[in-house]
Amino acid sequence: MTFHGDIRSEAVAGDDAPLSAFEPVHRDALDDTALMGEVARGTVEAFAILVERHSPALYRVAMRMLSDPAEAEDVVQDCFTRLWQNAARWQPSGAGLVGWLHRVAMNLCFDRKRRFRVVTVETLPDPADETPLADRMIEAGEAALAVNEALRDLPERYRAALTLCYYEGFSNALAAQVLDLNIKAMESLLFRARRQMRGLLEARDISCGDLGAIA
Repeated sequence: MTFHGDIRSEAVAGDDAPLSAFEPVHRDALDDTALMGEVARGTVEAFAILVERHSPALYRVAMRMLSDPAEAEDVVQDCFTRLWQNAARWQPSGAGLVGWLHRVAMNLCFDRKRRFRVVTVETLPDPADETPLADRMIEAGEAALAVNEALRDLPERYRAALTLCYYEGFSNALAAQVLDLNIKAMESLLFRARRQMRGLLEARDISCGDLGAIA
């Protein structure tokens, strides 16, 4: 990932430690907590490993929340900027760095949704599609598109719950920590999110029985 302005480049200028300190064969063996300790000491290579390790998941989450590649990229960049700035104060918790990064990402997504929410004028509805359901939905790609559209129509907290638990495979407990909820509240949020998602899909003539766990 490219960091505009680049905080890693700024760190290099004042960092006398060799960037080859982490041999490639050992990169995957280094846990996040150890790497964060190095980042707190200004080790740029440790920071680069964390960026490489966690950027893909954060980008997926931001894309599902915002449906905008440029905004999703900005969210990921902001996450790691905050990681660098707060490394010395970061302390491991039950959710670890994964939970911390996803909480930052979610809050950034929520902020962007509120900041850029606009009022749109009413548009004419599309003409009714007279094609039989079997013909319209025969392609899996069309069904996937309808699912993504339904996800975008959910309230942001519902979208967050489904994104974390079903698309990213988080446990309810981990998702609860990311969203700053207790486990009961998380389970309730997830139940309501699934119910509303089911209604949106049924309104699009999508069979929930074919959509796995979300249904």
